[in-house]
Amino acid sequence: MVRRILISAGEASGDFYATGLIEALRQRRPDLEFFGCAQPRMLAAGVRPVIDAEKLSVVGLVEVLTHLPGIYGEFNRLLAVARREKPDLAILTDSPDFHLRLARRLRELGIPVVYLVAPQAWAWRAGRVRQMRRDLRQLLCIFPFEEKWFRDRGVPARFIGHPLARHIAPRRDRDEFFASLGIAANRPMIALLPGSRRGEITRHLPALLDAAARIAAVTPVQFVLGTPPQIGRKFFANHSLPAFIHVIEGETWDLLAHCDLALAASGTVTMEAALLGAPTVSFYRVTGLSWWIGRFLVDVPFYTMVNLVAGREVIPELIQQRMTGENLAAAALGLLQNQSQRDDMRKGLAEVARLLKSDHDPFAEAARLVDEMLNEEHETSSPTAAT
Repeated sequence: MVRRILISAGEASGDFYATGLIEALRQRRPDLEFFGCAQPRMLAAGVRPVIDAEKLSVVGLVEVLTHLPGIYGEFNRLLAVARREKPDLAILTDSPDFHLRLARRLRELGIPVVYLVAPQAWAWRAGRVRQMRRDLRQLLCIFPFEEKWFRDRGVPARFIGHPLARHIAPRRDRDEFFASLGIAANRPMIALLPGSRRGEITRHLPALLDAAARIAAVTPVQFVLGTPPQIGRKFFANHSLPAFIHVIEGETWDLLAHCDLALAASGTVTMEAALLGAPTVSFYRVTGLSWWIGRFLVDVPFYTMVNLVAGREVIPELIQQRMTGENLAAAALGLLQNQSQRDDMRKGLAEVARLLKSDHDPFAEAARLVDEMLNEEHETSSPTAAT
C-alpha cells in the first residue's frame, strides 16, 4: 500500500533538512509519496508541490503583515489538499508562524504531525509550548540543549544531532574553486552572505556594500557574494553591485570553506560557517517597528545561534543599529589583520562543531522515528487492530 506524506518547508534551510529526511525515508520505504510546500531541493527529490513556497519566505513581525493575504491563501490551499488526500503523516520543517497553525488544523483532521527543527520557544514566545504539547506527535531537535528544555515542558522531543555537522563539506578544493571564479588563490577572499530571503537581502545590502568598499580601500582583498538558488544572480542586477564583487549561486559551502573571512546574516549560514571553520562577523536588521516590538518578546543573551550553542560570544554580532558599513568594516579588518584573533575564533567554532555532532546520522535517526510512527499508525488503523 502506498503511503502519502505531507511535507512542508518555508525557506532554504528547511529545504535542506526536509530533503535529507525525504532521502533517508525513501531508503527505508521506497514506495512513499510526498506532497506539500516544496523548495528547490525538495522538488528535485520528487515532492509534488501544491502551493507557492516563495510566498512564505518572509521574516519580521511587521514585514509579515503586508504578505498576510498571500500567506493565508497558501495556508488554506495546503490545508484543503491535506483534507482531500488524507496523508498518513505530516512533516513540518521550521517556519513556526506558518507551521504551528497548520499543525493544529492537521491534528483536528486526525493527521499525526512530526516537527523538524524546533521553534525557538526557549528564546521567545514560550507560550507556544502549550500548543506544541497538544498538536505535535514528535519534535525533532537539532540543537543539543533543546531536548531537555522541551521535554521538561511536556513536549515529546528528541535530539537527532545537527544534520549539517555530518553532511556539510565543500565540493572543490581552494585552487579549483578560485579558478572557477577567475580570481587569485593567493589573495585573501571575503564571503558576503546577505541572507536567503529577498526582504532581508534588500535590508542588508547597502551596509554590506558600504563595508566592502571601506575594506577594499584599506587592503587588497577579493569579495564573493553568495546567493541561494531560489534567489539567483538575476536578483542582484537591480542593486548596482561594484565590479569587484563576484556573485555565485548555490555554492555557499565551497565559499565558506575557502574564504578567509565571512560577513554573514545571522541564521543557518552562521552554523555552516562554524562547521566549516570560517572566521565570521554576523549581522542582522529588521524594520524599526519589528525591532521595537521584538525587544519585549526575545529573552536570549545572544542573537546568533553559534554564540547560543557555545554559551559565549565566539563571533561578533552586529544587530540592528550596530549593523553599519563602518562597523562591519572595522570588525572585518580587525580579524583580517590579526592572525591570533582568527585562530582563537576558529578554536571556538571547532568547539561549537563538536557540540552539534551526534553518534548517528541525524537524517537516518529522524527517518527511523518517522518510520516507527508510520508503523504505529498502520497497526492502529488496520482491521485486525480493532478486533
